[in-house]
Amino acid sequence: MAAAKVENVIDSSTVIQNQNVPSQTNNPLSRKLNKILETRLDNDKEMLEALKALSVFFTENSLRTRRNLRGDIERRSLSINEEFARIFKDVKEELESVHEDVQAMSTCCEEMTDRLKAAKDQTQDLIIKTNKLQGENGTLSFVSSNETERSSALLTVYRSKGGRGWPMGGDGLCLSASCQRCCSFVLCWSCSNRLSLATLNGAHKHKKIYRETAATCLVFFSLYKDECRGLTQESCDISPVLSQAMEALQDRPVLYKYTLDEFGTARRCAVVRGFIDALTRGGIGGTPRPIEMHSHDPMRYVGDMLAWLHQATASEKEHLEALLKQVTVQGVEENMQESVGHITEGVCRPLKVRIEQVIVAEPGAVLLYKLSNLLKFYHHTISSIIGTSVASLLINIEEMHILSKKMFFNSLSMHASRLMDKVELPPADLGPTASLTQTLSLLREVLASHDSSVVPLDARQADFAQVLSCILDPLLQLCTVSASNLGTADMASYMVNSLYVMKTTLALFEFTDKRLEMLEFQIEAHLDTLINEQASFVLTRAGLSYFYSIVQQHSAEQGPLSLLPSMDSSSVKAAMVQFDRYLSSPDTLVMPQINFLLSAAIKEQIFRQSTELVCRAYGEVYSALSNPANSYKDLENLLPRSPQQVQTLLS
Repeated sequence: MAAAKVENVIDSSTVIQNQNVPSQTNNPLSRKLNKILETRLDNDKEMLEALKALSVFFTENSLRTRRNLRGDIERRSLSINEEFARIFKDVKEELESVHEDVQAMSTCCEEMTDRLKAAKDQTQDLIIKTNKLQGENGTLSFVSSNETERSSALLTVYRSKGGRGWPMGGDGLCLSASCQRCCSFVLCWSCSNRLSLATLNGAHKHKKIYRETAATCLVFFSLYKDECRGLTQESCDISPVLSQAMEALQDRPVLYKYTLDEFGTARRCAVVRGFIDALTRGGIGGTPRPIEMHSHDPMRYVGDMLAWLHQATASEKEHLEALLKQVTVQGVEENMQESVGHITEGVCRPLKVRIEQVIVAEPGAVLLYKLSNLLKFYHHTISSIIGTSVASLLINIEEMHILSKKMFFNSLSMHASRLMDKVELPPADLGPTASLTQTLSLLREVLASHDSSVVPLDARQADFAQVLSCILDPLLQLCTVSASNLGTADMASYMVNSLYVMKTTLALFEFTDKRLEMLEFQIEAHLDTLINEQASFVLTRAGLSYFYSIVQQHSAEQGPLSLLPSMDSSSVKAAMVQFDRYLSSPDTLVMPQINFLLSAAIKEQIFRQSTELVCRAYGEVYSALSNPANSYKDLENLLPRSPQQVQTLLS
C-alpha cells in the first residue's frame, strides 16, 4: 500500500513536471526521476523489506507524517535497541550466575583434591612408620640380649662402688644411648603388638629388659646431674662429653630440665661467689683491686660492679651455648634465656643494696644523672645478651635507674625551690645574679654529661625536655620576679643579659632548638623596649622630642603649627642647632643601661634600629615644618638638613 502511494506521488510529480518544465536531458531532477522510474522494486528485497516495515507504522501519507518520518524511524530504532539491551542484560546476569556456580564448583574440587593429597601423604607416612616398627620389632631381640647383659654388669659395678666409677665418656655414653634405644624399642613393641597367646610369653622378657635399661638411663641422669652440679668454679670448662650427654637427654624432657636446672644452680653459686670476691678480695694477687676500695667514687664504684656483671653474663651465655650446642629440640633459645636469668638472679640482692646506698646518699644532681644514664646503658647492653626483659637482674637494674632518675629530678626541684625562697636582687651592672650563674653552671654540667652519655640517642632525647623544664622554667620565673621593681630600661637590660646567658649556655648542646627559639623571642621582646627607650632618649636630649610629639598630635583644625606655643621659628631653629650637635657626635647620646649589655651584637642592633627611629621621627618633623599650611618662612635657614642628609650622617 505504501509502495502504491509512493508510485502515485512520483507519477503525479512527473506529470506536473512534464506540464510546467520543458524536457531537458541534463536536468538533475530529470535524471533522478528517471533513475527512480527505472528502479525495479520487485528485485530489491532489502527495499521491499524496508517498505514492509515502514507500512506497519506509516499509515497516513500526509505532510506531517512525511516530515516526522525520520524521527519516527529513529525513535522506533532506539526502542528496538533498548529492548535488545534489556534482554541482553538478563542474559548477561544469567551467565554471571552460571559462572559463579562453576567457580564455586572449581574451588570445591581443588579443596577436595588437596584433602585427598594430604590424606595420601599421611597414609604414606603411616605405612613407612609401620614398616619401620616391624623392622625394629625384629631387631629388638638381638639388641636386648647384648645390651641387657652389659647394662646389668655395669650397674653391678656402679652399685658395688657406692655410686662412683661410672664411665662418663666413650663406652658409657654409647651404652646410655643404646639403653635409651632399647627402652624405645620395648615401648614401641608393646604398642604395636596385640596381646595374644603367641606374644604373652615374650612380653615378660621385654618388660624385664625395659626395667633394666630404664634403670641404666636413670643412673646416667644422676651422673650427668652430679657432673653439672660440680661446675661451681668461676672458670667453667664444658666438656664435649657433657654436651653429648645433654643431646642424649633431650628426648627425655623431664630429665633434661632437671639437669639444666642443676647446671644453673651450680653456676649461680659460682657467679655469686665470684661477685662477692670481686667486691671484697679483688683478683688473684690483688689485681684488680677490690671494687669496694672505690666506694668513695660513686661513678667508678657502680660502673665497676655493672661491668663485672656484664662480663659474667656474657660468659654464662657462652657456657650455656657450649652445653646445649648439640641440642636440637624446639625452645633451646628460651631455655638459655631462662637459665641465664636464673644464674644471674643471685647477685641482685648485693647489687641492689650497694647501688641504693650510693643513690640515697645524694651525691648531687650531676652524679645522679650520670648514674641514671649508666644504669640505662647497662640495662640495654645486658638485655641484648639475656634476650629478655623479665630477668631479675634486668628488673633490678631498671628499678635502680628509675630511683636515680627520680632522685635527680627531686634534686633539681629542691634547687629551684631554694632559688624561689630567697629571690636575689639584680646587681648594679644589671648582669645575671650569682644564683642564676650557679644554676646555669649546674645545667651546663648536666648537659655535658648528657652529651657524653652512652645511652642510645632516642632515650637521651626523651629525657632532655624534662631536664630543661626543671631548670629553665624556674630560672625564667626567678628573673621575672627579681626584675619586678626595676624601671623599664633597667628591667629590659637585666632580662636581656639573663636571657642571653641562658641562650649561650644552651647553644653548646644538642636538642635545644625549641628552647633557643623561645629564648630568642623573649630577647626580641625586651630589645624592642630598649630600642624605643634609646630612641626616646636621643630625641629628648637632641631637642626633637617636644616637636615630634606636637607633630604626632597635630590636626588641621588646630591651625598652623607656627602659631602653637613653643613652635615658633626661633624655637625650631634653636632645636635644630641642638640636633646638629647630636649629629656631629651621635655616640655621646647613649643610655647607661645599653653599656651594661653583655652582647656586642645586641648593642649594635639597638644602635642601628634606634637610629632608624630617630631618622624617621626627624623625617616626620621635617615634612610637617616644610608644609606651607604651617606658615614657616625661610625654611632653608630653619631646616638646614634634609632627612636623607641626616640618615647619611647617622649611618
